[in-house]
This record gives sequence, structure tokens and C-alpha cells, in this order.
Amino acid sequence: MIRFAIVGMGHIAKKHIDAIEKADGAELAAVCDTNPERLSDVSGVPVYTDMETMLKENEQIDVVNICVPSGLHAPLTRLAARYRRHIIVEKPMALCTNDAEEMIKAAKEYGVKLAVVHPNRFRPAIRKLKEAMERGMFGKLSHANATVRWNRNQAYYDQAAWRGTKAFDGGVLMNQAIHNLDLLLWLMGPVKAVQAMAATRLRKIETEDVAAAVVEFESGALGVIEAATTIYPQNLEESIAIFGETASVKIGGRTANFIETWEAEGVSEEERAKLIDEINADPFGKSGHQWIIEDMVQAIRENREPIVNGWDGLAPVRLIEAILRSAETGARVQLSQ
Repeated sequence: MIRFAIVGMGHIAKKHIDAIEKADGAELAAVCDTNPERLSDVSGVPVYTDMETMLKENEQIDVVNICVPSGLHAPLTRLAARYRRHIIVEKPMALCTNDAEEMIKAAKEYGVKLAVVHPNRFRPAIRKLKEAMERGMFGKLSHANATVRWNRNQAYYDQAAWRGTKAFDGGVLMNQAIHNLDLLLWLMGPVKAVQAMAATRLRKIETEDVAAAVVEFESGALGVIEAATTIYPQNLEESIAIFGETASVKIGGRTANFIETWEAEGVSEEERAKLIDEINADPFGKSGHQWIIEDMVQAIRENREPIVNGWDGLAPVRLIEAILRSAETGARVQLSQ
């Protein structure tokens, strides 16, 4: 068994615990939180209020799952690496590229594996889209659209002092839209340049609650990004759409789980209906967190990189930094030549 410890017992920790319990070859070995009250309901495993103490005392731990506020990901990743534990870190892996690069460097230096939680890649509809793109179904790509139109009201941000801060949380791009941006990059490839605007319109936070950007991919295709937590009165949609010379596909719904459009040269109406029925029968599939946990188990056993590794986690952070820099300066920002 590969033994996991969770650091940070906030709301996302439950997904990690559930995933570990369901995953083949995984076992929960410990939990840690600086707030003892969050540990009061934990039973069956050792609990700790200090991560370094946990790492020193519990040699059974193979992997540390870092589920603390985003601004703390980098130092805790470096700490886990120094104690030669493999690492799964929640999104975003860091709030700036320098920290993300340091995390990758630390994992390499100490010979441990680093995985980043971008679970949307494992949604059934998204996997079908990725397979179609790898088969060349779209021909030459025209453009893509990534949209997150969600509601996070003021009460959401007021739950904890760190929410909506630049130091620990980030705004709509880093916190809510980063999964969608990960999909955009995974499907379309690296971004060459970006032009953007961002604003804090409705929420009393330090960071942006709405942003829009146009990107140019290295392939020459274009992309449009829209992200907002200002949608009234509840989440409206998360979608990813890809357009090419021989296909148009949109995966949508409130959380990008359903095929809304699937038009492709050579695909019959019967084939399309069968695909949509297949997705509708199980739109959520196996938990993305479970995929990440099980992949880490296999990565350790096979001594390979995780499917979603540190470099994958760095890419959307780098893109978001460029979007915010463009929004601040009003200039087009180059990511690559």
C-alpha cells in the first residue's frame, strides 16, 4: 500500500480522503492541520498540528497531499520534498511562476514525485474531446473558447480572512478558472501571447472577480477566455469549445461535463447520438481526485512522472500571470517567441 497524509483539513480535504479510501493501492496514514478543532472528528489515523513533526515522527508516510491555502503551497512542498516524501498539491500549485518553479526544482533535487490536482482532465466528455483532437478530427485549428461564469458571493469570501487575498488565494483566474485554463492549454498547446483586461467589480476582495483575455497559441490558433465570480444568482456555466476546419465541439453545463455540440466531418448523426448518450449515462465518471491518487500510486511503483506533473501545474499559473500583467499594463504580453 502507498500511504498518504493530508495537510490542511479544509473543505477540499474531504475529496482527498474519499479518493484515498476508494483508490486501489492507497491508504490514509495521517492528517495534519494547525487548527486542532479541525482534527477533532478524525479517527483511525494519527493527527498532527505541525507538518514537520508529522514527517519526522511518521516514517510510514509515502505521499503528502497539500490542501492548505494556495499561498502556502510552495513552502510546504519544499518541506515535504526535503523529507523525501512524494507530493500531491491542490490547484493552483502556486500563486506565481517563481514559486512553482522552486517547487519543481525541490522535487527534482530530492528525487520525489510532484503531482498537481487538475482533475477536470479525467471527465468523460473531456477525455473524448482529447482523444478526438489526438486523432486529428479538427484538422487545422481555428480557435478555442474557455468560459467560467460562476457565482461566489461576498459570504463565500468572508468565510475566511485569506479568501480573495493576493498573498494566499488569488482571484477568479487562480482560484475558479484555473481548471478550465488547464484544459485549454492541455487541448490547444502553449500560448505565445496574450492581451487582457481584469477588474474587481462586485466583491470586496483584493483580487479580480472578472477577467477577459484573447490569446494566440504557438500553433497560430486564437483563444478567448472569460472568467467571473459575479454571475447572479448562481453558477451559470463552465465550458470549453474547440473549433477547426473539420469539427466544432463544445463541452458545457455548469461544470463542463456535457456535450453541447459535437459536429465533425465523417461523424454520422447516429454516431453522435450514441456518444452523447454514453456521456449522459455517466457524465462525472470516476472522481478526478481518485484518478490523481491512483496515478500517484502507479507512478511510484513504476518510477515514472505523474500524469499531471509539476510542469503541467506551472503552465496555467504562467498564463494567469501574463493575463494579469497584460490587464495591469494594457500591453500585449509575450509568453514565447
